Amino acid sequence: MSILDSIAIQELLPHRYPFLLVDKIIEIVPRERIVGIKQVTINEYFFQGHFPEAPVMPGVLIIEALAQVGAILALREFEDRSKKIPFFSGIEKAKFRRPVVPGDTLVLEVEALRIGSKVQKMRGEAKVDGQIAAEAEIMSVIADR
Repeated sequence: MSILDSIAIQELLPHRYPFLLVDKIIEIVPRERIVGIKQVTINEYFFQGHFPEAPVMPGVLIIEALAQVGAILALREFEDRSKKIPFFSGIEKAKFRRPVVPGDTLVLEVEALRIGSKVQKMRGEAKVDGQIAAEAEIMSVIADR
């Protein structure tokens, strides 16, 4: 079940193909938690070079997917969200535990540690089949466009 589909996500986030890395949102607890889904397919642009013989989703893009899901949670708190843009400001405690490959369903779970009027801090876990693939604490700044 989808709470936000790709069209609703694009109304919140400024990201577009090929850099929109979340397909749908399946859970939201305002100001607390959000869960998104990324279906990883062999058609992803990054698999052409990472790596042609053994395709693996780059870890930095998994962290970016977590950040995009976190940005959705944060941007929903702004009435003038269409005039805002989220910028990464930090990554801490990032760990990569297993590869993400074509055919995987990446479950992106993000918990708010701090949601402020400008600065956000969240903790995210990206999972495949219940196993953590990557995790990190992510900081962002919500700025005017």
